[in-house]
Amino acid sequence: MAKLQVVDQNNQKVGDIELAPEVFEVEIQPEILNLVVRAQRAAKRSGTHATKTRGMKRGGGRKPWRQKGTGRARAGSTRSPLWRGGAVTFGPQPRDYTFKVNKKVRKLALQMALSSRVAEQKMTVLKAIDLAEVKTKAFAAIVRNLGLGKTLIVAKDADSTLALSARNLPNVKVIEADKLNVYDVLLYPELVMLEAAAEDVQERLK
Repeated sequence: MAKLQVVDQNNQKVGDIELAPEVFEVEIQPEILNLVVRAQRAAKRSGTHATKTRGMKRGGGRKPWRQKGTGRARAGSTRSPLWRGGAVTFGPQPRDYTFKVNKKVRKLALQMALSSRVAEQKMTVLKAIDLAEVKTKAFAAIVRNLGLGKTLIVAKDADSTLALSARNLPNVKVIEADKLNVYDVLLYPELVMLEAAAEDVQERLK
């Protein structure tokens, strides 16, 4: 069973936390992580792209010139895909890009993503973040104290003071424990979990 230090916002050790091996020491299978990340990104696509086929274009009902005798190629419509201003052949049409990934596979992928951060020693467990008011400068000082770069911070519950203080920092994202997902964990090289959030995630993913 892995054990991590619990630090305060000044980066001083205040305790330890034991991490369940079935959540934080799972064998990593890249193909499963790839599948779940593709599913997440596909679900975000609006799929509203559209082009007009010949049936959707207005006009073009009259033959532009007679079939024979002009020396020009045969033409039946000014809305032909060969003509400027005409229709589009095999163009994109509105569609839904989502595809199903089984719940057990999604859960396993999240365990793998968390395990990769622990294995790389890129996961920090923080006792709490105490902010007296919404202030980006105060939060940025905490980030510097912890020596963090591009970081995902996981809180147990929604915290408006924390979220508002962090939102203007381009390399930091705050997320609630119940919204933790594979894509965000892999996108941010460093992971910070508040102690309460780490315990909550561990219980849900066991």
